Amino acid sequence: MGPFHQGWTEADIDAALQRGDPEELLYVPIVLGMNAPDCERGWVEGICFHLATHPHFNVRGNAILGLGHVARTCGALDTETAVSIIARALTDENEFVRGQAQCAAEDIETYLGIKVTEDR
Repeated sequence: MGPFHQGWTEADIDAALQRGDPEELLYVPIVLGMNAPDCERGWVEGICFHLATHPHFNVRGNAILGLGHVARTCGALDTETAVSIIARALTDENEFVRGQAQCAAEDIETYLGIKVTEDR
């Protein structure tokens, strides 16, 4: 996916984080979320939590969606932190972010049985 084809490593992810290019970073949470069972889940969640506040809407939205992927692929998630982030994102100023948050909220409800509602 994007710059992360099969065979990516944690070092590749760390290098992308260091470079900070939004066009590359937008792929990081998706790649990690879809492969979370093969990684340290806490590491994946930490990256998604960090990127969920990124100024670029694509990075922010995909970080939030990545949390939903972790819930789906691992059947577990730091829900205390993730639910708060997703709830805030449901009212984000950007439509893309709100849509990604809705998808993540649906994954959280489906796979973890927790309903995420808007943070007002």
